[in-house]
Amino acid sequence: MTDYVGGQERSRLTVWQFFRGLAKVVVGGALFLQALLFIMVFAVLLSVLGSFGDQMKGKNEDGPSLKVPEGAALVFNPSGVLSENAPEQDPFEQALQEAFGGGSVGQVSVHELIRVIEHAKNDDRIQLLVLDLGGLVVPDAYLSKAHILADAIEDFRESGKRVVAVGDYYDQNQYMIASEADTVLMHDQGMLFFTGFGSFRTYYASMLEKLDVSVNVFRVGTFKSALEPVLRDGMSPEAKEANLTYLNGLWNSYTTRVDENRSFTPGATAAFANEFSSRLEAAGGDIAQAILDGGYVDDLADREAQRQFIKDIVGENDEGELNTVKLKKYKIGIKSPQDREDVKNIAVVTVEGAIIDGPQEPGVASGTYVAKQLREARKDDDIAAVVLRVDSPGGSAFASEVIRDELLAIKKAGKPVIVSMSSLAASGGYWIAAPADRIFAQPTTITGSIGIFSYLPTFEKLAARVGVNVDGVGTSPLSSIRGIPLAELPEELRTILQLNIEDGYEEFLTVVAEGRDLSLERVDEIGQGRVWIGSDAKERGLVDEFGGLPDAIAAAAKAAGLDEWDVVGLIKEKTRFELFLESLAGEAQAYGLISDDDELFVSRRTGFERTTLGAAAKLIDDELRFQRSFDDPNGIYVRCLECPIP
Repeated sequence: MTDYVGGQERSRLTVWQFFRGLAKVVVGGALFLQALLFIMVFAVLLSVLGSFGDQMKGKNEDGPSLKVPEGAALVFNPSGVLSENAPEQDPFEQALQEAFGGGSVGQVSVHELIRVIEHAKNDDRIQLLVLDLGGLVVPDAYLSKAHILADAIEDFRESGKRVVAVGDYYDQNQYMIASEADTVLMHDQGMLFFTGFGSFRTYYASMLEKLDVSVNVFRVGTFKSALEPVLRDGMSPEAKEANLTYLNGLWNSYTTRVDENRSFTPGATAAFANEFSSRLEAAGGDIAQAILDGGYVDDLADREAQRQFIKDIVGENDEGELNTVKLKKYKIGIKSPQDREDVKNIAVVTVEGAIIDGPQEPGVASGTYVAKQLREARKDDDIAAVVLRVDSPGGSAFASEVIRDELLAIKKAGKPVIVSMSSLAASGGYWIAAPADRIFAQPTTITGSIGIFSYLPTFEKLAARVGVNVDGVGTSPLSSIRGIPLAELPEELRTILQLNIEDGYEEFLTVVAEGRDLSLERVDEIGQGRVWIGSDAKERGLVDEFGGLPDAIAAAAKAAGLDEWDVVGLIKEKTRFELFLESLAGEAQAYGLISDDDELFVSRRTGFERTTLGAAAKLIDDELRFQRSFDDPNGIYVRCLECPIP
């Protein structure tokens, strides 16, 4: 389009031409950035590929090497939430994130960490294990994982090798692991609090009442306090009794271990926690000094002094740096065991997170996906037995039953099924455990919670308050359900739901009674939605033996009559290309092309959650994720909401 001004032709820019031109600029800029990124990545690849072959053999004399030096210290500094299994990540994406400073703290597998420690124990090049646990997050609910990690460190120390713990500060659960060290060092401005364990929830029954939200709850179980937040403004006496029982069990296991590791008299740590204010007053308000006076650390030392302590043991390398190898680099050289064609396999299938009926996503266990794994294990002639590793508070009753059906089919096919409970195996987690031939748990495993509930909020009163009403006609008493959630539940539906819940509870009792060879009356007595700690669950017949995953695998092999076996399914084997990319990332790090986040004392936690606002935001995010996990097609759940889920 043109205009004529002063007898001259002038082009007039239309809105469409403006945005079309802007789009060209944006697209052109994006293409330029893409090309620039490709050049940068290609430059990184070229800079390390030249020495890649020699570096893999540890023979490069012109630059840094990934070869483990003799007499070195392994810096054990995992970063992330201590979990059953770390989620799979695309190796190329991970390499790019590391190369350009991206990525975030996620999860770290306790089994992979244990495998590293066991390898280092038998590695003559490693003489010292340095625990730098500042980046390891251990939720209270995962205390049993901290215990088995501590067991591995204890085994390393008992082999005759030394263990030293260093850090600016320790949180309570980090310290339990660190207490396994021969020497525990802490910064002179550091701190350590023994807070014990607690169960605190947010109750909003009054808020829902003020908002005119109708709470429709259907449940069975005296101790099934899962829905108390929407029914009460505080914890019921029954819930307090049940929760305090298992919390005392967790606290007793914690303090007992610390007392033993620090050679204290029994009960010393519990007493220290109860008297901390007076201990602090005696130390002049200096927390670090109070911890030292209490005997929980061996010395207070700043970062340089802690480095010097390690240097006095392992010395320095040719570059004048500590003679250490970092966890990330050390892991690269550890080969995963390869399956042997001439022996049978034990399949380990993991159920981690809330059990849902929908598609699999991080942090949850899809009933369909787990059942598919179990079905493949049943049909595979090379698999002689199955170990079900359970780390779940339960969830969808329907999805739990889908998993149990496959377990029963495996047993019918003549293959033993052994359950290994991790930190949580409650409610639906116990539903799927009950049919097993044997159940292994840790003394600190949280289990039980044999109960069932349904919860359907409706908003008819809130809608009416703003002038919205639902009305209509139908051909049966249930026709009005088409108006939910802006219409109240029909009385007929209330009756149906409650009857269905009661029937579901009876089915839960039957599942446990048949699986554990107990009477229905006995299961009901220890059921009623009550949560038990592993030690109490064993006394009540819900658990057979104490032991970890290796014990369960050995029991499965024995039940299958195997003298030799391989384990499949626990850790996904990496392809040669994936191993190449991991090594490439390690090479780039060694050359300083990417940052070394494995340096001693580097904080690897995000600071956001450590602020009041960040903690509040996390609560909201956790609640949203929690609500999304309720997807049972029948609206019926066997889930332990009392459990301290991280």
